Amino acid sequence: MRWWRKSLAAQFICFLLMALVLSQVIGFLISWDERDKALRAASKGEFLSRTASLAALLESIPPSFHTDVLRASGTTYTRFWMSERDPVDTIAWRRQAVAQLEEPLPNLLPAYRPADLTSATPSRTPSGKGFQLFEKAIASEGWTRLSADIWTLPRFAKFLPLGDSHGMGLAVQLSDGRWLNSVYRKTMPNPFWNTQSLVSLAVTATTLALIGVFVANRIARPMRRLAGAAEALGRGQSIEALPETGPDDIRRTTEAFNRMQARLTRFVEDRTRMLAAISHDLRTPLTSLRLRAEFVTDADAQQRMMATIDEIQTMTEAALAFAREESVTEATRAVNLTALIESLCDDLADLGQKVRFLDSPKINYRCRPDGLRRAARNLIENALRYGGEARVQVDEKPSMVQIVIEDSGPGVSRPEGFHLPASRRTVREPLD
Repeated sequence: MRWWRKSLAAQFICFLLMALVLSQVIGFLISWDERDKALRAASKGEFLSRTASLAALLESIPPSFHTDVLRASGTTYTRFWMSERDPVDTIAWRRQAVAQLEEPLPNLLPAYRPADLTSATPSRTPSGKGFQLFEKAIASEGWTRLSADIWTLPRFAKFLPLGDSHGMGLAVQLSDGRWLNSVYRKTMPNPFWNTQSLVSLAVTATTLALIGVFVANRIARPMRRLAGAAEALGRGQSIEALPETGPDDIRRTTEAFNRMQARLTRFVEDRTRMLAAISHDLRTPLTSLRLRAEFVTDADAQQRMMATIDEIQTMTEAALAFAREESVTEATRAVNLTALIESLCDDLADLGQKVRFLDSPKINYRCRPDGLRRAARNLIENALRYGGEARVQVDEKPSMVQIVIEDSGPGVSRPEGFHLPASRRTVREPLD
């Protein structure tokens, strides 16, 4: 179920295999009856042909050889015997057929016990209660004379079904008045669920599964590339345009993403240039205000005006600095974040600052190292300025990476004398 929810290849393979099984079942239902009829017709034709050949042979040899020929002609599923009278009683003939099938062949092979005939007879003597039930089940079936287009010998022959589609009996009157009796009973193998069909189904399923994996990967690969590019774009990384290849649906999606990325990049650049222009243009009126403030006679008012102008000047310079940094974007690359923060703490400690880096796991992280180092340095310096010391640790959560900076400062005052414990400043970055 986990693969089904998360893997396109698993879903694609499952749908292919379900389609394969469904097509096999439909084909089986269509061909079952026709194949079964063909097998019955082939079995009946072979049985009649063998009996006719044996009847012709018996009429051409001395009677003393008949018993040996009949025993030698028997097969695992067929038996032959002679009778002096016309086998009119079908129940008695079936009993004799069961006994003949249970007799071992001359080559000492084990006796063949047909499932449907002998399962009703608990012993070799066909007179038990089970055989009586068998008699009632087939009592309605009787002998039928074979037509000339089926039976080609000029001898009278009659046919008897044995209660199912794969069992049959035959009685042929020979020229001397005796009757040649033959019985055939073979349980046909399942025409669908046999070893060959199962092997064929397994080979087909394996082939379709491999094709499904290949096709699903061809579909999922550009989608994974698109998802990674969208994640990087959302984090502010500069990425190249994705290759617009593949099927039409994938290609149109990639083209739309590339257009969106170009528009967002152009939008951010325009706003950055506008901010730089405004900050730069503010320098001239600020200089004029500063000059005019020099002519103010009230010293107190002049001091307040100069402080306000300095504050605006500071904000303007900060905006300009931000615009300059954005105009020269630092490349994003993978770094050892733990080593980066630890080296920063070591540098501050070498300068005599009370900075201690706590044990942290090794974390590889994709970021802009210089910008992240400046941000962490500002937070650590604030902790040193207001808390006197700093304890730094890097930790990895399931959905983010944390840079934790703790100090021993008094915290932020709250009403009713409530004070936070040691202040905790955290830089949280989502995982790449």
